[in-house]
Amino acid sequence: MESESAAVRLEPGLRRITAPNPSPMTFRGTNTYLVGEGEVAVIDPGPADQRHLSAILGALAPGERVGAILVTHSHRDHAPLARPLADATGAPVLAAGPSDWGRSPVMARLAAAGGIGGGEGVDDGFAPDRQIAEGDRVAGGWGEIAVLETPGHMANHLSFAWEGALFTGDLIMGWSTSLVSPPDGDMGAFLASCRRLAGRADRVYHPGHGDPVTDPQARAAELVAHREAREAQILAALAIGPPATAAELAARIYTEVAPALLPAAARNVLAHLVDLASRNRAAPDGAITAGTRFSRA
Repeated sequence: MESESAAVRLEPGLRRITAPNPSPMTFRGTNTYLVGEGEVAVIDPGPADQRHLSAILGALAPGERVGAILVTHSHRDHAPLARPLADATGAPVLAAGPSDWGRSPVMARLAAAGGIGGGEGVDDGFAPDRQIAEGDRVAGGWGEIAVLETPGHMANHLSFAWEGALFTGDLIMGWSTSLVSPPDGDMGAFLASCRRLAGRADRVYHPGHGDPVTDPQARAAELVAHREAREAQILAALAIGPPATAAELAARIYTEVAPALLPAAARNVLAHLVDLASRNRAAPDGAITAGTRFSRA
């Protein structure tokens, strides 16, 4: 049986290496992609793990070199190995920006006020060598990789398009939905990004965790429908009353998840509540914090 750390050829010019960091939130581990041959681009180098760095370097064929290191977003399971890999190869690290980059005014205010919690798994020290943005193209021996800004899971989340494939990071995966935890995660932005991808013509998604998504538009639409259904459940619960916190609503709504995952579910509910409050559909009792009670507006 092939080890998870071995490079798997997914299609001509594309290899995947899975980092040794499996967990309930990362599935089998973080996917690192080597795009191209000869000169390659590395997408999502992964966690700070010497074993994974050795696996990436060991996957390079004789004479191959890394020309660019692209990071979808700065969570600790995706970004920290970027700097050691850059030091080892001389390749620049390209990303949208540091971990607090791109927050909406609402999320920036929540972060500044404190009390909202969040910050799960954020690589606070991450800083790219070069910031890239919507419409940029990263060219090299791999051809061209087009940059899409796809915030939601994190404000600095990017997706990368190459030869009809889209590297979706943690925005869209086949095995699970994504955690959206304010102030880094933004439910309104998440839904907008998913709707955007549902309208594109990508032939396959290569996510940050799990297998390729071979029905990409359907999966994007499914995630939108799933979040819309959760929103309807939250609004229905608020209409019945009494005012409730995100954790209380999660315990009532997420009846199908294991108790150990309820804290993550509560963060998703809080993201919905922040979005609903911004649209005047939910009313917080005072300033929004992780423990604020909400009513139906």
